[in-house]
Amino acid sequence: MTDFHRSNGARFHEAGGWLLPSRFGDPGLEYHAVRSNVGLIDLSHRALLQFTGPDRLSFLQGMLSNDLRALQPFEGQQAAILTQQGKIIADVRVLCAMNSFYLDFWANLKEKVVAHLNRYLVADEVEIADRSDEYAILTVQGPRSAELLQILAREFTMPDRPKQHAMVQIEGAAVCVVRDSEVGEAGYDLIIPVASLIDIAGVLTNAGKPFSVAWIGAEAENILRVEAGTPRYGIDFNEDNLLLEVGLDNAVSFSKGCYLGQEVVERIRSRGHVNRKLCGLWLDGETAVAAGDKITVERKENGVVTSSVVSPGLGRPLALGYVGKEHWAPGTEVSVEGKEMRRRATVTALPFRSSSSS
Repeated sequence: MTDFHRSNGARFHEAGGWLLPSRFGDPGLEYHAVRSNVGLIDLSHRALLQFTGPDRLSFLQGMLSNDLRALQPFEGQQAAILTQQGKIIADVRVLCAMNSFYLDFWANLKEKVVAHLNRYLVADEVEIADRSDEYAILTVQGPRSAELLQILAREFTMPDRPKQHAMVQIEGAAVCVVRDSEVGEAGYDLIIPVASLIDIAGVLTNAGKPFSVAWIGAEAENILRVEAGTPRYGIDFNEDNLLLEVGLDNAVSFSKGCYLGQEVVERIRSRGHVNRKLCGLWLDGETAVAAGDKITVERKENGVVTSSVVSPGLGRPLALGYVGKEHWAPGTEVSVEGKEMRRRATVTALPFRSSSSS
């Protein structure tokens, strides 16, 4: 997709071994395209694993934090893969197909995830197949995303529940359409055969012209997902974090029974809270702060900033950061201290803006 994106004006950066579009022009215009109409985002840097075999459900049930037993074919859910100590190896999306399960997650975690799963795959009749080189994901995000997709698939009934998915023919290719969003708008991920990726990207671009469609780079995408309160692995959390610190509440079941890391999760739940959690921060001033800046209360360190952006839509700077339990109530006044300045901030509930996605 590099040449395709370059033809659309992309500037690139390297992240996790991938060359990714940073911007296609003005990130502010890209941001407003998603909030007002529709934007296209290349998620080719997602990995895809397929699980088949008679023991696939029982194996994954013991490895994931959510309850797969509730899933019917063409449904999905968020989940996490944890260490025995309850720390997050990866956050994943689970898609239930007719005779298999699929997990997708950020591609730079693939080696670690596969090694971890194989370590516990002993007597189970399960085959793990890496489909990452066969399929890639483009996502269509924004209030007019369904309208755009209906042009490409006129007789298609769009999935209408989070993580619900369905198969459709687009440009002669079998595409899996998943209802999902990380940016707080209605959205759909398209899991596309790699051989058809550029053709479908071109068709989306041309069909989207009446909707003022825009390709969205990482800079605008980051603003959108911070506004939506969506934490990102490797930025807002990693293997040092406990699941319940991160706010991935839809990724855990407290009634499913035993899975790897469950004892720690249950111990925290029974205690009533973690010692810190990821919160939103409204920032005074006009500029973002830096990841790693300290969150302080009365000049005493209380937490740390993980992400910070200036929101074009909200007209002010925002941040995500970890705040200690004594001070995470919305409305609490804290400070953010960097190398050169100290800024006032107010803890707020997430997301920063109400979501139009279901």
